[in-house]
Amino acid sequence: MDLEKRYELCARNLQEIITPSELKTLLETTEHPKGYVGFECSGLMHIGTALVVGRKMLDWVEAGFKFTILLADWHSWINNKLGGVMENIRVGGEYFKDCFKALGLTEDRVRYLWASELVDGSDYWAIVVRVMKNSTLRRIKRALPIMGRSLDVGDVEAAWLLYPAMQASDIFAMDLDCACGGMDQRKVHMLARDVAPKLGFKTPVCLHSPLLPGLRGEAVSGVFDEDEAVNRSIRTKMSKSIAQGAIWVNDEPDVIREKYRMAYCPPRQVEGNPVMEHARLIVFPHLGVLDIDRPSKYGGPITVESYAELEKLYTSGGLHPLDLKNAVAEAVIKILEPVRRYFKNHPENLERLKELQITR
Repeated sequence: MDLEKRYELCARNLQEIITPSELKTLLETTEHPKGYVGFECSGLMHIGTALVVGRKMLDWVEAGFKFTILLADWHSWINNKLGGVMENIRVGGEYFKDCFKALGLTEDRVRYLWASELVDGSDYWAIVVRVMKNSTLRRIKRALPIMGRSLDVGDVEAAWLLYPAMQASDIFAMDLDCACGGMDQRKVHMLARDVAPKLGFKTPVCLHSPLLPGLRGEAVSGVFDEDEAVNRSIRTKMSKSIAQGAIWVNDEPDVIREKYRMAYCPPRQVEGNPVMEHARLIVFPHLGVLDIDRPSKYGGPITVESYAELEKLYTSGGLHPLDLKNAVAEAVIKILEPVRRYFKNHPENLERLKELQITR
């Protein structure tokens, strides 16, 4: 694969690359760059994780990356996920592995690594201390939004302050070329870039995906970034905090249809319209087209072949919000078919996780 194609695979559908010139140099000089994304093991997976970040991981693998999916059990423990019980968190991690395998990220294509394996390395905690000694308390606290914690949060657990330093140390301990993730992870990636030269580590190229908004158009409270656009995207991203605005990868088709039917979707409006964002960030990257099935009296069936075409059609009033909702719902159901098929044959970890959520 030539350099131009590899770069296109790495860069497409990203919101931010730090920096494009560094990524090009990396691809020119390294046949198999090392990259990763880390995931808290925190319950059911939503489609932002699966179909936005998951899609990008497939792109990076195709571009020749040696890619690691870090199942961040220690980080989940620090962040009190699944009751802060490590045994429960490990169940969540096995379920996440199932989800990614169902989407094509099989163990012959990526490496799955538990954070608990990483922290057992003889020099891991020395790296954490070195990162903290080359940071300030203020800088570490500014990175707490990577945990889903607001910048204006009051008193915090002392353990939370370990989290950003550990995440930066993960990058160094794995000797990575690229740190990848959503835009909500950029603060800790910038921390890693700042301290890397001081500690004698490679400065990671950072590849940031956009955040998929929840369907209700609602925002959680708090301040997560000084940049207002980034802050808004973090506050409105799909999350468990607004459960009815989230599509879980294990939702049944009728549930998915109902959630989209109830979604916030102002007519003729693109900005702040989560259904349009789902078309842009999920449907077109996965399927390349959006099929709209509607009665002939409302214009009949139509296949839209690009997001730009969809935007023009919608803002002109040529597409009713309900038709858009129905079309995106059916597309997402189609994209999630491999996940439904996988869990039909391998239900164990999903059932264990559901039982944990009931009994907590």
